[in-house]
Amino acid sequence: MRIFTFFIALMSLVCSTLVNAALLNINPLSVEAEAWTILDTQTGQTIAEHNSHLQRAPASMTKMMVAYIALKEIKAGHLKKNEILTATPVVKMVQWDESQMYLKEGEQITVDQLIAGLIVMSANDAAVTLAERISGDVPTFVARMNQEAQALGMKNTHFSNAPGVTMPDHLSTAHDMALLGEAVAVQTPDYLHYSVLPSFSYNQRFHHATNLILKTDPSVDGLKTGFTKAAGYNLALSAHRPSGLSIAPERRLIVVVMGTKNAAKRAEVAHKLLNLAYAYTRDEVVIEDKQLIAELPVVKSTLKIFKVEAKKPQIVTTSLYNNPQPIDLMLFDNLNSKIMQNDATGLLTAIEPLQHTETHLNVELNEASLTAPLAKMMHLAKVNVYQNDALLQSFDIEDDVYIEQASWFERLLDWLKNLFGF
Repeated sequence: MRIFTFFIALMSLVCSTLVNAALLNINPLSVEAEAWTILDTQTGQTIAEHNSHLQRAPASMTKMMVAYIALKEIKAGHLKKNEILTATPVVKMVQWDESQMYLKEGEQITVDQLIAGLIVMSANDAAVTLAERISGDVPTFVARMNQEAQALGMKNTHFSNAPGVTMPDHLSTAHDMALLGEAVAVQTPDYLHYSVLPSFSYNQRFHHATNLILKTDPSVDGLKTGFTKAAGYNLALSAHRPSGLSIAPERRLIVVVMGTKNAAKRAEVAHKLLNLAYAYTRDEVVIEDKQLIAELPVVKSTLKIFKVEAKKPQIVTTSLYNNPQPIDLMLFDNLNSKIMQNDATGLLTAIEPLQHTETHLNVELNEASLTAPLAKMMHLAKVNVYQNDALLQSFDIEDDVYIEQASWFERLLDWLKNLFGF
């Protein structure tokens, strides 16, 4: 039986990387952070990273999980933004030197105010008050936090408290915080209405947002800062900018930096990584809707060929940087979003991003042929997308296959045709 296998070449993507390597080769010594990552939320691809799976204290980035759960509860109808809560003795858990809204036992406050205080003011008393309201007590809520983390694939995260107070077993990673940031932005987008606020005041206490990039970059809308002595200065940063794609007009990137030396440095490093990723990578459609992937011969049916088609378009992130020299982030021109490198004479010159890219697809068929009758969902093929020799993404092609068996007379005719070569 003849076996159809396809190697499909397409024009439309990217540049050099190594298999399983990040899209951009950034010299980690040039990034003034202990751990960091850049994630494209449209494709789920990591653009670049360093120590992104190393466990560290997340500090108040923890509060993204508190807000995520609270907003999920609102979405499910279990909680309302205009619901008025009465502060309980749980607020006494918060120490005098912790960030807070200074809630007093018996004080009334809305859920909406608590979420704003949680995200903008990084208020620990808001965190424990929401935790108690949602789960009945704080320990039960912390268990919920860990369940949600596992569901999101945050494999190296363990929460021991709701606000992000330093504890030996309260740990996460840059990668996991990026996954949480993606969930917040995609599943509970109301979060961004709070995180984009430049300030918030409650009970005559005024607080400026500590995400300094909100003041300078209108595309930035989140996500959360964090600081403790153990953690250093952390920042989960998110932005949305035009993608140029009709099927996904906006492209959202998330940058997480952990362990920087001060608030200004975390903002500078995160913003450079963000602008670098937007300038030297892009999202491209590699599989069109209803695109023919392969053709499978069919046995015992009047249908002779089954067409394996993509059920939806697929997007990958590609690199627009093809220089073999690692990128020095300290030399990155953040104003013009250009990678600068020293030329042979010692002068700084800009490396322009690629304008044209190439990718190719390799199709691995799971079936050599199909034998009727069939009526089931089948995993028919895997499509591997490469940029040069670097595997970018893999997509499974599934279809609900329904093929009727030919009648005995039709099968007899087929047998005779094959026998006599008609």
